[in-house]
Amino acid sequence: MKKYDLCVIGAGPAGYAAAMRAIDFGKSVVLIEKDKVGGAGLYDGALSSKTMWELSQRVYDVNETIVSVGRRKFEISWEEVQKTINEALFDRKFQYSCHIKLLEAETEHSIFKYERGVGRFKDKNVIEIAKEDGRVKEIYADYTVIATGSKPRKLPNCDVDEKIIMTSDGIHHIEDYPRSLVIVGAGVIGCEYATIFSNFGKTKVHLIDRADKILPFEDDDISEIVQKNLQKKGVVIHHNASLERLEKKDGEVEYELSYKDGKKEVIRVEKALLSIGRVLNAKGLQMENAGVKMSKRGVHIGDIDTQTNVPNIYAVGDASGHIALVNIGESEGRHAVERMFGQKTEKLSYDNVSTIMFVQPEVASVGLNEKQCHEQNIPVKVVKIDYSCIARAIAMRKTQGFFKIIVTNDDKMKILGMRAIGEHASSAIQAVALLIKMNKGIEELADMVHPHPSIIEGIQECLRMLLDKSIFKSSVFKDKLWCYSCVEGVCTPLQRL
Repeated sequence: MKKYDLCVIGAGPAGYAAAMRAIDFGKSVVLIEKDKVGGAGLYDGALSSKTMWELSQRVYDVNETIVSVGRRKFEISWEEVQKTINEALFDRKFQYSCHIKLLEAETEHSIFKYERGVGRFKDKNVIEIAKEDGRVKEIYADYTVIATGSKPRKLPNCDVDEKIIMTSDGIHHIEDYPRSLVIVGAGVIGCEYATIFSNFGKTKVHLIDRADKILPFEDDDISEIVQKNLQKKGVVIHHNASLERLEKKDGEVEYELSYKDGKKEVIRVEKALLSIGRVLNAKGLQMENAGVKMSKRGVHIGDIDTQTNVPNIYAVGDASGHIALVNIGESEGRHAVERMFGQKTEKLSYDNVSTIMFVQPEVASVGLNEKQCHEQNIPVKVVKIDYSCIARAIAMRKTQGFFKIIVTNDDKMKILGMRAIGEHASSAIQAVALLIKMNKGIEELADMVHPHPSIIEGIQECLRMLLDKSIFKSSVFKDKLWCYSCVEGVCTPLQRL
């Protein structure tokens, strides 16, 4: 029986990161994957959907320009969309494939091994690998990382065939643009796909929203802009709607909604997309043989982050039940290995997690938003600047959006969070994320010389407003610049000259 220092079950972003970090420590590693290296972070997930979003944004931007001057609308075939996605996937897949083969070939004494098959526990140290051809082999590992990822959640009593009623596993494999599409769920993924298909302009999109606004976890000023742009592109948003049924009829989809006022409506569309979250891939792992406990959200994590109730077994990525994001999975994978072999003792912090929502326009965030501060009764100061005051946004003719920075309501003004919506938003939050991680105030970033013209100059101007040294005064540009304090839910403008 081959012995390894570490066995990683699952070669998605979290598992792959864990395996590579263990190699840094000179440890022997076996990486087991039953399907494709890269997982949902590559296939039918982050890379494929974001490639589609990038392409749809270009199509939308071109049409915004040419249609307004009387030119014919630009169109792109679904075949061309698929070709672009497949090229992107191939590039990343090729990188992974070459990396693995070279590691196996060049690592001294074969400390890295990739195994294709299903990994399952025999006990806390022995893992069985079931191959596609029926062969079974066993390995021994001092430590094991569970990184099996997740799969799309499905509705009960709903016939999901991934052709007419689909999840994210099926939407990328359709043969053409659907004439009409209903998306169940108005969270991040649902709004992203609504943005993508409405951008292409070939699909009538319906979005079912159980709440009174889309993106209900975000501040109203964020969700209102996203909603306004979706509706501008013809998306029908069913607010405060309960889905009574969704079923296939005559090769199409019929769904029925009910509302609090007793109203009901029945609508027929060509296809449906379920976007209602994800569930852990745990089938076949036989974790009970190792004594690993489960929680409602995933594998049970004890007091030591990423470590299960069995000391030599860790869970990372979607399996840990935390935030289901590629960057979080990679961080957890690396962190778990550093705990095992690097004597790392500090806990993994989720306070400065940077996220992007690929909607219209893009939304980037880090730390707390206003809503969370109100809910936690944290006194704050809030400052906002409209994109129309930023030179780069004016030059790009992309002035919709704003930066919003939230700091403690005291003289230290430590940054608690930031929200950015607009062009280049995702490129603008990293410096703020670093200040949050370092538990720093705003002076360093406010005094830094920023490149000009750049979108990030808006961040600098926000911080200058808090320090009473802004170029534009919020008392003059009241509809473009905002600076206020919030204490116990009461917001008061901060007086500025």
